[in-house]
Amino acid sequence: MSGETDLSRLLAGLDPMLDPDPYGYALLGADQTLPAGITPFGLLREAEGMTIIATCTQLEAAGLDSAGQWARITMMVHSALEAVGMTAAMATALTGVGISANVVAAYHHDHLFVPWARREQALTVLRRLG
Repeated sequence: MSGETDLSRLLAGLDPMLDPDPYGYALLGADQTLPAGITPFGLLREAEGMTIIATCTQLEAAGLDSAGQWARITMMVHSALEAVGMTAAMATALTGVGISANVVAAYHHDHLFVPWARREQALTVLRRLG
């Protein structure tokens, strides 16, 4: 099933959903392996090491330091990987109120990680895009 590419339909159907758990970003060295007990939301390999995105509870239980607390907001619209403009529209709207956002795009949905303390404001801003 292919996703939506029309920007107006993407924004109208954005339907952002807030995950109730705080997430964190942790870094493992290139020679380290994923600790037991972590089911990562995201796992990204870079030259400097491996970034793990997981709930803060899982990271803490594994003894990993987290770079802050982040709220995961999932856009429930099925966006196509080749869709143009949705990320820019979300980033522009959040920039307008001074909220940083880290985007993780997956096959069906886009996910934004915003500062935990500003999650409700970010959700309101994203809902207004629709």
